[in-house]
Amino acid sequence: MSAAQTESLEAFSAKDWGLLVAVALMWGGSFVLMDLGLQGLHPATITWLRLLFGVATLACMPAARRPLPRAEWPMVALLGTVWMAVPFLLFPVAQQWIASSLAGMINGAAPLFTAAVAALCYRRAPRRWQLAGLLIGFAGVLTIYWPTLDEMQATALGAGLILLATLFYGIAFNLAGPLQKRNGALPVIWRALLVALALSTPYGLYGLQFADGNALWFTLPAMAGLGVFATGLAFVAFVTLIGRVGAPRGSVTVYFIPVVAILLGVALLGETVEPIAIAGTALVLLGAYLTSRRQG
Repeated sequence: MSAAQTESLEAFSAKDWGLLVAVALMWGGSFVLMDLGLQGLHPATITWLRLLFGVATLACMPAARRPLPRAEWPMVALLGTVWMAVPFLLFPVAQQWIASSLAGMINGAAPLFTAAVAALCYRRAPRRWQLAGLLIGFAGVLTIYWPTLDEMQATALGAGLILLATLFYGIAFNLAGPLQKRNGALPVIWRALLVALALSTPYGLYGLQFADGNALWFTLPAMAGLGVFATGLAFVAFVTLIGRVGAPRGSVTVYFIPVVAILLGVALLGETVEPIAIAGTALVLLGAYLTSRRQG
C-alpha cells in the first residue's frame, strides 16, 4: 500500500446515508443465506456460487466492462484475494462450527481493523469523534448480541477464522477506496470478483460432489441472492461509499448488520426484541452519527 487515501471530512450527505443503508440491508441477510447454503452445499461451493452470481450480475452492466490500466491489475488482484476469495471461503467454513449471529458479531470488528490499517499503512490515525464513533458502534454490536452469548455454540477455530476474515476486510476496505477513485467502482469490483472467481473455481468444483440434490431447491436461490445482492450490488455500493467518505468512516456500515437482522426478525418472523438489544441499537446509531459528522 503506497498512496495515501484521500477522503471527505464533511458530514455524510443523503446519498452517503442511502448507500450505507442499502449495503447494510444486503449484507445483513448474507449470514442467514450462507447458513441456508450449508444445509446442502460444501463451503467451497458456496463461495464459488456466490462469486459466480456476483460476476454475472456485474457483467450485465456495460460500465463494469470498461478497460482498466494494466498498472492497476496487481492491486485489483490483491483486492480480489483479500476481500473476496479468502474471506468468502473463511466465513462458510467457520459457520460449520459457530452460529451465524456470532459470526456477525465478530465481523463487527471490521471498522476497528480498518482504522488500524489506515493508521499503520497510510499514517491516518482516526480523528477524535471518528474514533469515538467507531468504539461506541462496536460496543453497540456487542450489546445487541449479549443476550444470546450463552446460547452460541462456538469453537476457537471457527471464531479465529472469522477474526482472520475480518482482518482481511480491514485491509481490503483501505485498498478499495483509492482504486475506485481512480477507475470507478464497477470496473474495479467486477475485475476483483473475476480474480476471486478464478481462485475459487477449483475448490468450488471439488465441493460439488458433496452437494445434496434434495436441498438444491432452496440452496440455489439462496446462493443467487447471496451473489446478486450481497456480493455484486452491495460491493459496488460499498466501494462507492468509501470512495466518497473514506474507508474508516464508510466501514461503519458493518455495525448496522445486527440492526438489520433484528428488524428482519421482527418484521418477517414475529420475533421479540430484548430491551438490551434496543439499547445496543441506540449505541450503533450514536456511533454512526459521530463517525458520519464533519471531521474537524
